[in-house]
Amino acid sequence: MIDYYSPVARQLEGASVQRRSRVRAVARPHPGKQSVKLGRLVEHHLGYLIRRAQIWIFQDFIRTLAEVNIRPAQYSVLLVIEANFGLSQSALARTLGIERARLVHLLDGLEARNMVQRARSKKDRRSHTLTLTARGRSALARIKALADEHEQRLAQKVGLPNHKKLLRLLGVFAHG
Repeated sequence: MIDYYSPVARQLEGASVQRRSRVRAVARPHPGKQSVKLGRLVEHHLGYLIRRAQIWIFQDFIRTLAEVNIRPAQYSVLLVIEANFGLSQSALARTLGIERARLVHLLDGLEARNMVQRARSKKDRRSHTLTLTARGRSALARIKALADEHEQRLAQKVGLPNHKKLLRLLGVFAHG
Protein backbone atom coordinates (compact mmCIF):
# COMPACT_ATOMS: atom_id res chain seq x y z
CA MET A 1 0.00 0.00 0.00
CA ILE A 2 1.29 3.48 -0.87
CA ASP A 3 1.76 5.57 2.26
CA TYR A 4 -0.27 8.72 1.65
CA TYR A 5 1.17 10.10 4.88
CA SER A 6 4.81 10.04 3.78
CA PRO A 7 6.85 13.26 4.12
CA VAL A 8 6.61 13.81 0.35
CA ALA A 9 2.81 13.49 0.42
CA ARG A 10 2.58 15.89 3.37
CA GLN A 11 4.73 18.36 1.52
CA LEU A 12 2.72 18.08 -1.70
CA GLU A 13 -0.67 18.15 -0.07
CA GLY A 14 0.21 20.82 2.52
CA ALA A 15 -1.05 19.36 5.81
CA SER A 16 0.82 19.29 9.07
CA VAL A 17 2.41 16.14 10.46
CA GLN A 18 0.23 16.30 13.54
CA ARG A 19 -2.96 16.56 11.50
CA ARG A 20 -1.94 13.63 9.27
CA SER A 21 -1.25 11.50 12.34
CA ARG A 22 -4.79 12.04 13.57
CA VAL A 23 -6.21 11.24 10.13
CA ARG A 24 -4.14 8.06 9.92
CA ALA A 25 -5.59 6.80 13.20
CA VAL A 26 -9.11 7.28 11.86
CA ALA A 27 -8.48 6.20 8.27
CA ARG A 28 -6.71 2.92 9.02
CA PRO A 29 -8.64 0.82 11.51
CA HIS A 30 -6.59 -1.86 13.22
CA PRO A 31 -7.54 -5.48 12.49
CA GLY A 32 -9.00 -7.34 15.44
CA LYS A 33 -10.05 -4.17 17.26
CA GLN A 34 -13.54 -3.58 18.55
CA SER A 35 -16.02 -2.21 16.02
CA VAL A 36 -16.90 1.39 16.86
CA LYS A 37 -20.20 3.01 15.90
CA LEU A 38 -19.85 6.41 14.31
CA GLY A 39 -23.35 7.65 15.20
CA ARG A 40 -24.08 11.21 14.09
CA LEU A 41 -20.86 11.40 12.10
CA VAL A 42 -22.33 9.26 9.34
CA GLU A 43 -25.94 10.29 9.84
CA HIS A 44 -25.60 14.10 9.91
CA HIS A 45 -22.12 15.28 8.97
CA LEU A 46 -21.48 15.56 5.26
CA GLY A 47 -17.99 16.96 5.90
CA TYR A 48 -16.93 13.82 7.74
CA LEU A 49 -18.18 11.56 4.95
CA ILE A 50 -16.58 13.70 2.27
CA ARG A 51 -13.26 13.59 4.12
CA ARG A 52 -13.45 9.79 4.41
CA ALA A 53 -14.27 9.60 0.70
CA GLN A 54 -11.33 11.88 -0.03
CA ILE A 55 -8.97 9.59 1.87
CA TRP A 56 -10.17 6.54 -0.10
CA ILE A 57 -10.00 8.48 -3.37
CA PHE A 58 -6.49 9.87 -2.75
CA GLN A 59 -5.11 6.50 -1.67
CA ASP A 60 -6.50 4.83 -4.78
CA PHE A 61 -5.31 7.70 -7.01
CA ILE A 62 -1.79 7.60 -5.56
CA ARG A 63 -1.62 3.81 -5.95
CA THR A 64 -2.87 4.03 -9.54
CA LEU A 65 -0.46 6.78 -10.59
CA ALA A 66 2.56 5.48 -8.65
CA GLU A 67 4.12 4.15 -11.86
CA VAL A 68 4.32 7.69 -13.28
CA ASN A 69 5.14 9.30 -9.91
CA ILE A 70 2.33 11.86 -10.01
CA ARG A 71 0.47 13.07 -6.93
CA PRO A 72 -3.04 14.60 -6.86
CA ALA A 73 -1.81 18.20 -6.59
CA GLN A 74 0.64 17.71 -9.46
CA TYR A 75 -2.11 16.19 -11.60
CA SER A 76 -4.39 19.15 -10.91
CA VAL A 77 -1.63 21.59 -11.81
CA LEU A 78 -0.86 19.79 -15.08
CA LEU A 79 -4.53 19.71 -16.12
CA VAL A 80 -5.12 23.39 -15.38
CA ILE A 81 -1.96 24.42 -17.22
CA GLU A 82 -3.02 22.27 -20.17
CA ALA A 83 -6.44 23.95 -20.24
CA ASN A 84 -5.01 27.49 -19.90
CA PHE A 85 -1.98 28.07 -22.13
CA GLY A 86 0.23 30.80 -20.67
CA LEU A 87 -1.56 30.90 -17.31
CA SER A 88 0.24 32.91 -14.63
CA GLN A 89 1.55 31.23 -11.50
CA SER A 90 -0.56 33.52 -9.31
CA ALA A 91 -3.75 32.70 -11.24
CA LEU A 92 -2.97 28.99 -10.93
CA ALA A 93 -2.38 29.30 -7.17
CA ARG A 94 -5.66 31.21 -6.73
CA THR A 95 -7.63 28.81 -8.90
CA LEU A 96 -6.47 25.65 -7.13
CA GLY A 97 -6.25 27.19 -3.66
CA ILE A 98 -2.55 26.38 -3.36
CA GLU A 99 -0.33 28.59 -1.25
CA ARG A 100 2.06 30.44 -3.57
CA ALA A 101 5.22 29.16 -1.85
CA ARG A 102 3.96 25.58 -2.08
CA LEU A 103 3.09 26.06 -5.73
CA VAL A 104 6.61 27.30 -6.49
CA HIS A 105 8.04 24.13 -4.94
CA LEU A 106 5.56 21.95 -6.85
CA LEU A 107 6.39 23.72 -10.13
CA ASP A 108 10.12 23.36 -9.42
CA GLY A 109 9.61 19.59 -9.31
CA LEU A 110 7.57 19.51 -12.51
CA GLU A 111 10.04 21.78 -14.24
CA ALA A 112 12.97 19.57 -13.12
CA ARG A 113 11.13 16.64 -14.76
CA ASN A 114 10.81 18.74 -17.94
CA MET A 115 7.00 18.65 -17.81
CA VAL A 116 6.30 22.34 -17.25
CA GLN A 117 8.02 25.46 -18.50
CA ARG A 118 7.95 28.85 -16.81
CA ALA A 119 8.63 32.00 -18.81
CA ARG A 120 8.61 35.65 -17.88
CA SER A 121 5.33 37.23 -18.83
CA LYS A 122 5.55 39.67 -21.72
CA LYS A 123 2.76 41.74 -20.14
CA ASP A 124 4.15 41.84 -16.59
CA ARG A 125 7.84 41.08 -16.07
CA ARG A 126 7.20 40.34 -12.37
CA SER A 127 4.97 37.43 -13.37
CA HIS A 128 5.64 34.04 -14.96
CA THR A 129 3.49 32.19 -17.45
CA LEU A 130 3.18 28.41 -17.49
CA THR A 131 3.01 25.95 -20.35
CA LEU A 132 3.41 22.23 -20.71
CA THR A 133 6.52 21.04 -22.49
CA ALA A 134 6.33 18.42 -25.23
CA ARG A 135 7.38 15.87 -22.63
CA GLY A 136 4.69 17.17 -20.26
CA ARG A 137 1.98 16.85 -22.94
CA SER A 138 3.16 13.35 -23.79
CA ALA A 139 3.32 12.26 -20.14
CA LEU A 140 -0.10 13.79 -19.48
CA ALA A 141 -1.67 11.46 -22.05
CA ARG A 142 -0.53 8.42 -20.00
CA ILE A 143 -1.38 10.14 -16.71
CA LYS A 144 -4.94 10.85 -17.90
CA ALA A 145 -5.39 7.21 -18.94
CA LEU A 146 -4.35 6.07 -15.45
CA ALA A 147 -6.57 8.71 -13.85
CA ASP A 148 -9.48 7.39 -15.94
CA GLU A 149 -8.83 3.89 -14.53
CA HIS A 150 -9.02 5.40 -11.05
CA GLU A 151 -12.31 7.15 -11.90
CA GLN A 152 -13.73 3.87 -13.20
CA ARG A 153 -12.94 2.21 -9.85
CA LEU A 154 -14.60 5.08 -8.06
CA ALA A 155 -17.68 4.77 -10.30
CA GLN A 156 -17.80 1.03 -9.55
CA LYS A 157 -17.64 1.71 -5.82
CA VAL A 158 -20.58 4.16 -5.79
CA GLY A 159 -22.38 3.06 -8.98
CA LEU A 160 -22.27 4.92 -12.29
CA PRO A 161 -25.48 6.94 -11.78
CA ASN A 162 -24.31 8.02 -8.32
CA HIS A 163 -20.86 8.87 -9.68
CA LYS A 164 -22.42 11.21 -12.23
CA LYS A 165 -24.70 12.69 -9.57
CA LEU A 166 -21.78 13.25 -7.19
CA LEU A 167 -19.80 15.01 -9.92
CA ARG A 168 -22.74 17.33 -10.52
CA LEU A 169 -23.50 17.94 -6.83
CA LEU A 170 -19.94 18.47 -5.67
CA GLY A 171 -19.11 20.57 -8.71
CA VAL A 172 -20.67 23.57 -6.95
CA PHE A 173 -17.60 23.67 -4.67
CA ALA A 174 -15.12 23.79 -7.55
CA HIS A 175 -15.78 27.44 -8.33
CA GLY A 176 -15.54 28.93 -4.86
